[in-house]
Amino acid sequence: MEIRNIAIIAHVDHGKTTLTDALMHQTNMADEDVSMDSNVLEKERGITIYSKNTSLIYKNTKINIVDTPGHADFSSEVERILRSIDSVLLLVDAQEGPMPQTRFVLQKSLELNLKPIVVINKIDRSAARPNEVRTMVFELFISLGASDEQLDFETIYTIAKQGIAKLKINDQSDDLTPLLDLILEKVIPASSDEMNKKPLRMQSFNLAYDNYLGRMAIGRIYEGQVKKGMTVIIKESEDKYRTGKISNVFTFYGLNRKEIDLAVAGDIVMIAGLPDIYIGETICENKDQTILPAIKIDEPTISLDLMVNSSPFAGQEGKYVTNSKLKERLEKELEVNVGLKIDFNTTSGFYKIYGRGELHIAIFLENMRREDFELQVSQPKVIIKNEGGIKQEPYEELIIDVPREMAGMVIDKLSKRKGKMIDMKSKQDSQRLIFEIPTRGIMGYRGDFIIDTKGKGIFTSRVIGFKEYAGTIDKYELGSMVSMETGKALAYALWNLERRGRIYIHPNTNVYSGMVIGDVSKGKDMWVNPIKGKKLTNMRASGSDDSIILTPPMEITLERGLEIMKDDEFLEITPKNIRLRKESLIQVRKSKK
Repeated sequence: MEIRNIAIIAHVDHGKTTLTDALMHQTNMADEDVSMDSNVLEKERGITIYSKNTSLIYKNTKINIVDTPGHADFSSEVERILRSIDSVLLLVDAQEGPMPQTRFVLQKSLELNLKPIVVINKIDRSAARPNEVRTMVFELFISLGASDEQLDFETIYTIAKQGIAKLKINDQSDDLTPLLDLILEKVIPASSDEMNKKPLRMQSFNLAYDNYLGRMAIGRIYEGQVKKGMTVIIKESEDKYRTGKISNVFTFYGLNRKEIDLAVAGDIVMIAGLPDIYIGETICENKDQTILPAIKIDEPTISLDLMVNSSPFAGQEGKYVTNSKLKERLEKELEVNVGLKIDFNTTSGFYKIYGRGELHIAIFLENMRREDFELQVSQPKVIIKNEGGIKQEPYEELIIDVPREMAGMVIDKLSKRKGKMIDMKSKQDSQRLIFEIPTRGIMGYRGDFIIDTKGKGIFTSRVIGFKEYAGTIDKYELGSMVSMETGKALAYALWNLERRGRIYIHPNTNVYSGMVIGDVSKGKDMWVNPIKGKKLTNMRASGSDDSIILTPPMEITLERGLEIMKDDEFLEITPKNIRLRKESLIQVRKSKK
């Protein structure tokens, strides 16, 4: 049986998972109610976070498919996958056209000499412009330095939600057969008799865990064959290696894994029996074989400090609250999260976490709290480098789609944050603004953007690298409303505090001294008493003693907390609550001179 290996890549929400699901359903490899986005967080957020392997059988050919994330913060998931496949399906929304992550994943594919198949999806939308979008994709190929062969890409048009593909827009089609046939025609077979005869060489690009089998490696067999029970050499570098024995071999069959005794070159498999295997290591038959090129990942852009929860409510909600458990969990995360870096050698009682973006770190922290960990983190900060005596910081390309009447306000705010507008494109009733801006300028702005555009704007970005430090960025920051008492917040007290700013908590919420319960519009911190009740008398004032109506609070989520917290605050994270608190829980009163 021939093998084809492909990955589906695109910007977030352009339809990667929907198309993968449709391919699985048409080839009867999965039921209609089964989706690739099986993780709880993926279902809640409606995005792909982790890359996943699947396969389908079509015309006696096995097609291995890797579904990849579309959000820029999870680009490390994409980078390590591209090395293991032979072609990519580049999905582009027929209305939105190429977006920041489209450029990133295409650039990585072209650098590896892959020849993409362009899939223009969602052609059934009323505002779809497939011909114009194809021209935009072609221009993107040129700007990224694609070769003549890569520029001669195939284009196919799809409605992934309905499971329809067309080689030409006006073709009649009721399924995805044209796309499947195109994959067989254009993607080079991954296996051959010549490759099977060579000694084994495979490389792990992902890890999995089984309660009975332990850690397992997912990788592509480049040469030779993998057999159950065979002894192998695991090479970290040319002169650093160790031995191991493969206990089980699994192939992907639909969304399930199927145990086999032997797998051949070109296939993507999962192997067990190597408890110390890591991503990127070469698995081979003898120590003299050359290792496969290392999997390179773009460097992190932001960092924060992570430590044991030390608030007055510490230990009340979580199961794992000690430093040893925290360190053990962080070490486990490093095994599978290649985009994350952790410095364990700090001497101040915290661990320094380096990540690709706020969402990347937020997903990691969310997983920890759902595993019953309690912890607290500091304000995220961008990583500053010094190259050749020049101070550098990360920059991002920012693409914003807003209604015309709101464009001026957005341009003004981003300009104050050191954003430089490099292009403006007019659409039907909106403007597309393209900025180059320091990551520092974006941090803390997403929430304001939603408010400023009344939820009508689209905000996407991608890291473009480190450039010269932009200098001081003047941001208008709200002050924090901080509780000076410990107890249960009362509706009457919150009603009186509403006029000072936004409230973050509901009545009857337990608070402690030093906990941030809201913000203050004047820009200075204000310590307040949220547990203060109304003094009772035996006289009732007509109208004023009716039930109190409070404005719904702006509840703190992980992403929102990381965005709005200040440099003298911690974000307390527990399985049941997320709280903002001051680093010092005691109010420091300035003496009058």
